[in-house]
Amino acid sequence: MVIEMKITSVELAISAVRQSQYPTDNKPEFLLVGRSNVGKSSFINSIIERRNYARISSKPGKTQTLNFYNVNNDFYLVDVPGYGFASVSKERQQKFGMMIEEYLANRDNLKEVFLLIDFRHKPTQDDLLMYNFLKYYDLSVTIVATKVDKIGRTLRDKQVKIIKDTLNINENDKFVLFSSSTKLGKNEIINTIDDIIYQKKE
Repeated sequence: MVIEMKITSVELAISAVRQSQYPTDNKPEFLLVGRSNVGKSSFINSIIERRNYARISSKPGKTQTLNFYNVNNDFYLVDVPGYGFASVSKERQQKFGMMIEEYLANRDNLKEVFLLIDFRHKPTQDDLLMYNFLKYYDLSVTIVATKVDKIGRTLRDKQVKIIKDTLNINENDKFVLFSSSTKLGKNEIINTIDDIIYQKKE
């Protein structure tokens, strides 16, 4: 039985910096991680079908909290600070790292991690560290290759191989080509979320 998710409501419910501030209503949570400027805000806006709900900043590194978006009162999209942006101080980067690690280590509500990778480039060392960090916690990860529309179709297979080989992706993890402009991959993301929520409700 296939149930097509329709986005009927979205609310930025909580911006947290520590565990005591997380939501307590036990909804499934889907974490979004990626380098600054990888397109997380565009990804969120595309998934929740709101043009400017998550603000797209011209200043990478602006997100400084764990932002819990309550979608349909069914689940949370959790956006965290982007990594790898040079102008963010080392001290603040360390605080971000501790904040994210506290979440990963203690959050049973976390059902899937969407790791956003810029499709135009080979994954950075920061991308590799983040992927390995997530697998250390034995988390289910979907690699979301963003900005796919910027690469010609004939070059896409080569770029997919580069990303998969660089990250040494676990065979159980999904890989989704995504474009917020063309909506490529949007249905795959929605279906991933929908399947997990539906399983919980069965």
